[in-house]
Amino acid sequence: MTPLGRRLLDSALAALAVALVTHVVTVVLFAAINGATVEVLAQVNGVFGFSSLLLFIFVAVIGTAGVLDNRWISLAVAVLAAFVSSWLGALLAIVSAGNPISGELIDYLWISVFGFNLLFQVVAVLAVVTVGRRVWMARQEAAAASRRLAIVRMPSSRLAEGELTHQERVPVDMDLADAQWEAYVEALRAEGFTIVDVPPADELPDSVFIEDALVMIGGTAVVTRPGADSRRPEVEAAEQTARELGLRIERIVEPGTLDGGDVLAIGDVLYVGRGGRTNAEGIRQLRAIARRHGRDVVAVPVTKALHLKSAVTALPDGTVVGHPSLIDDVSMWRTFMPMPEAEGGHVVVLSDDAVLMAASAPQSAELIRSLGYRVVTVDITEFEKLEGCVTCLSVLVR
Repeated sequence: MTPLGRRLLDSALAALAVALVTHVVTVVLFAAINGATVEVLAQVNGVFGFSSLLLFIFVAVIGTAGVLDNRWISLAVAVLAAFVSSWLGALLAIVSAGNPISGELIDYLWISVFGFNLLFQVVAVLAVVTVGRRVWMARQEAAAASRRLAIVRMPSSRLAEGELTHQERVPVDMDLADAQWEAYVEALRAEGFTIVDVPPADELPDSVFIEDALVMIGGTAVVTRPGADSRRPEVEAAEQTARELGLRIERIVEPGTLDGGDVLAIGDVLYVGRGGRTNAEGIRQLRAIARRHGRDVVAVPVTKALHLKSAVTALPDGTVVGHPSLIDDVSMWRTFMPMPEAEGGHVVVLSDDAVLMAASAPQSAELIRSLGYRVVTVDITEFEKLEGCVTCLSVLVR
């Protein structure tokens, strides 16, 4: 199924749940208030039938835009959908009973908004923000869990102009960089990942480092707000791609800053580097988002490297690996294994028994192989000249 088809199906299922819950609860409550006889139930069922059908249509259509991703947007949409569907539903019910449309009828319908239709509207709003959102979010989680995607972005021709913080600028061979990027992508494809390309942006030198634009928490893509001003335009296309994949969207907003390279997930804990690109407000916002997904956030000082994952990453079993010269406080990690090369601290977990590493760390690769892991190596020297590493060039969704 295409991403659009999946989104339509997810929206329809959420809308169906909303309509059914709203209809059943409204009919039962209304009948109970007015005397729960068979005749009353049948009459009330007919009165609210059109409204429930319209509610389904409105939520299904609007839901395809991803409004159920956000609690407050979904609340606003719910209020609008409840009002419109109850008003038009009442109109259709009355007209279908053979009553002509008149000024008196329209006046009656406006009054009904604060009368018998008020119960329907309240129940509908509550159903959208609870049942509807739960069904939608569960569908997004299930879709993400069943996929192995690698989000990547083609290098800009201005790659050599990218930001530098801890290294001196040296010439970049663009032809070699393009070839290395292609080989990196092919390595991920060979490991069973479906490649998803974010549209290239030639005017954004650092855009190939897609990891900094998105942070994955389950089936949710957290759209970052990069610490470098020049990199903030990178997130727009990354967010659009995440939406097209059916991922839920959360955002880091001003004054918070967060680079995805500062976020290291180990189990249910997100370790976040507090350094030059990620500030305290960005960490606070990520902590609030992570808490809603059952994750904890631990802040880690980073002063010797560009990002936290420029200093350390983790093996599939949770062992943190890195070069001691790049780490502010090794005691932050319960299980730490030093690597013989600085580039050896960068691994991308491909599966429970395989990792991706840079070819520039052969001794580290051998050390990790000795632990029983399969190591896939790629040459990324041109990206290392710009403080990049193997984690920077992709965002894995699995």
